Amino acid sequence: MTAVRPRDLLRLTRTRGIVPADAPGWVAPVLKGAAWIVVRRGGGRNGMRDGRIPVGVRGPTRAHRFASEIPADSVAEALTPEKLATRRSMVIRTLSAFRRLHAVASVIEEATHLPWGPTGSVGFELAAGVPVVTATSDLDLMIRSATLPPRAVAERVHQVLGRLPARVDCLIETDEGAVALGELVSSADAVLLRTPAGPRLVPVPWQETG
Repeated sequence: MTAVRPRDLLRLTRTRGIVPADAPGWVAPVLKGAAWIVVRRGGGRNGMRDGRIPVGVRGPTRAHRFASEIPADSVAEALTPEKLATRRSMVIRTLSAFRRLHAVASVIEEATHLPWGPTGSVGFELAAGVPVVTATSDLDLMIRSATLPPRAVAERVHQVLGRLPARVDCLIETDEGAVALGELVSSADAVLLRTPAGPRLVPVPWQETG
């Protein structure tokens, strides 16, 4: 494992010695059932710091989230959101979040021509094969772009996602950090950029040029 990026999903080679002694009691059983974790922000350029990867463990509810670090050599497999997008044809469940995933695929690909993929509970289920998506689950998406996309592209995608009957949250992941699509197309002069060093406000490029 030489590099990872935020929201990549990692399968562990082992859980023994990985779970800290001070971890909540639910963490070890969850990892025993599905040894998949998600990469958090906070690493260096390659997503790591001193050979360790900042990760998050998802539990049975939204209230069950645990932040930790793992050694890079404990990773057996890594799946990016982009790779998970190619697995959407494997979905057999008809829950709303999965239907929305199929609905947005062609729109994003035609409008942006950029790599994209599901994150959150949909991404986790596609990776781990564990049924964590529910009837009330949102669809979380990521679009990968070296820089922020042109305004017309961002607005097109936002409009289409807004027409869907349920909530879709989309992040634009750039080389400098991530920005929520909804913030990017708002009338604000600045947006929150989520970086490895923490969130910071940055100006919207097209606001600067009028």
